[in-house]
Amino acid sequence: VLSRLVNSLYPDGSKPVKIPDTPPTMVFKQMEQIAQFLKAAEDYGVVKTDVFQTVDLFEAKDMAAVQRTLMALGSLAVTKNDGNYHGDPNWFMKKAQEHKREFTESQLKEGKNVIGLQMGSNKGASQAGMSYGRPRQIIS
Repeated sequence: VLSRLVNSLYPDGSKPVKIPDTPPTMVFKQMEQIAQFLKAAEDYGVVKTDVFQTVDLFEAKDMAAVQRTLMALGSLAVTKNDGNYHGDPNWFMKKAQEHKREFTESQLKEGKNVIGLQMGSNKGASQAGMSYGRPRQIIS
């Protein structure tokens, strides 16, 4: 299933994981399939820290790590928006992308003339009077 998932994110001519006709029954072949998925996910752009270890899935040691990998892969697929992801884009968070802005010299000079919101105030920004959470309640 994981091999088909990662293959669906690539164009038809360049599928990274070979899927055998019959599912492998030998343990080392199954683990090799998982390792191929992990390599393909890294090649797709998933950060190495988001990738689970083969043992995490095979021995069900850390299924949360497997879920994090799948979420990272989905987020990356939605962010790339290359037409290969065919699911609901609302399932995954879209990663932030760079948005450079260019300012002219006159715009930069005008920015220096803006008076800050706290200019002329003697209060300043502080956390005075702030309380976080509910007060401790002791019930006997």
